[in-house]
Amino acid sequence: MNTGVISVRYARALLKAACEQGIEDKVYALMQTLAQSYLQVPDLRMTIENPMLPKEKKRKLLEVACGNDCPELVGRFLSLVLKDEREDLLQLMANDYVTLYRKMKNIIRGKVITASPVSSQVEDKMKALIQSRAQGTVEFNTKIDPSLIGGFILEYDTYRMDTSVKSQLNAILTQLKK
Repeated sequence: MNTGVISVRYARALLKAACEQGIEDKVYALMQTLAQSYLQVPDLRMTIENPMLPKEKKRKLLEVACGNDCPELVGRFLSLVLKDEREDLLQLMANDYVTLYRKMKNIIRGKVITASPVSSQVEDKMKALIQSRAQGTVEFNTKIDPSLIGGFILEYDTYRMDTSVKSQLNAILTQLKK
């Protein structure tokens, strides 16, 4: 069976149970933390997939990776995943939960990349711009990349506006090569 289908089914079931209990927001934060834990600690995957490690220790480790403040539902979910021996799909399940939650709550991710730090007022204007164009709530991140030289890159949904000096110089270089 396709691993993507399996992970989505588990994520959908977790989201449904979390909504019934009214804790979907908390589980959302925990699943984001778990997904980040997998990215930041590469040995986590190897440890969780180790067949020699008892399931209870794996569950405790996963609860710590979730942020150590897991509601009973998440603990039961982790136990179910371990019992069904699907721990190799847990990172996908966490990512799928986050995706399903964002779709359900109509949350759009936005990001602005600048060459130097910007004030909170500029950041708020960028967020307001995205919110006015997109119908929904915006999760907004700011990143600093000095290689842009100047200007900014604004991304949300499938939209990308690149006004950086770096891209303009690259465009000129491409024109000169022709």
